[in-house]
Amino acid sequence: MESRDGIIVRKPSAAEIESMGLSEWSTWSCEVSSFDWTYSDAEEAYVLEGVVVVTGLEEAVEITAGDLVFFPRGLSCQWDVKQAIKKVYRFL
Repeated sequence: MESRDGIIVRKPSAAEIESMGLSEWSTWSCEVSSFDWTYSDAEEAYVLEGVVVVTGLEEAVEITAGDLVFFPRGLSCQWDVKQAIKKVYRFL
C-alpha cells in the first residue's frame, strides 16, 4: 500500500525477510509517545514489535509488527506510537 505522502507499507514473504540481511541493519525502539519527524534521507524499515500511526500531510498510515516500510526523503510527519515499537532500518 502506498499513501499519498509516499509511505509504502507491505508484508514481505519469509524468504524475502531472510534475504534482506536484517541483522546488518540498525535497531531503534521507542515507548508509547507522539513526536514530529522529518526524514532527511529515504529510509527502509522492518517493524519487529509494536504499532505506530504515522501521519503525513495527506493521510495517516498504521504500521504494525511484520511490516516493511519505505519512508521517502523529505517526508515531514507525526509519529503516534500506540504500542512500544522496535524496528530495524537502513537509509537508502
